[in-house]
Amino acid sequence: MSSTVRKTWLVPALAIAAVLACSSSTEPGIQPQVNNVTDNFQYQVSNVKNFTGTKVYTWQITGTQASVNQATTVTAGAIALVIKDAADVEVYNQSLAVNGTLDTAVGTTGAWTIQVQYTNATGTVNFRVQKKP
Repeated sequence: MSSTVRKTWLVPALAIAAVLACSSSTEPGIQPQVNNVTDNFQYQVSNVKNFTGTKVYTWQITGTQASVNQATTVTAGAIALVIKDAADVEVYNQSLAVNGTLDTAVGTTGAWTIQVQYTNATGTVNFRVQKKP
């Protein structure tokens, strides 16, 4: 085999190996289903297994306060929901192990940030964030 042919195959093979080496073994199992529309954000993951990481979303709200409905089961680790308003001020920080309907603090209208923070987490995640009337 000529050296040109070997080099042609070597570069793609190294690229594939690099991607596989960087993949986290915890990534499978985090397949969020997200519905992100103005004034209504919904997030669900049916099978989280020993995952550590943060998922971040930008959500538009036309009001100054939201209602958060949490219906999550955490069987190991921790999962937290952090919401920041358009001025980057934290208006909500709660463990998703707490179920029920809670309100954010009053914040600035516009593009809010929704962060789901996983720490060695196992369970199912389901929550909704809606503009408060």
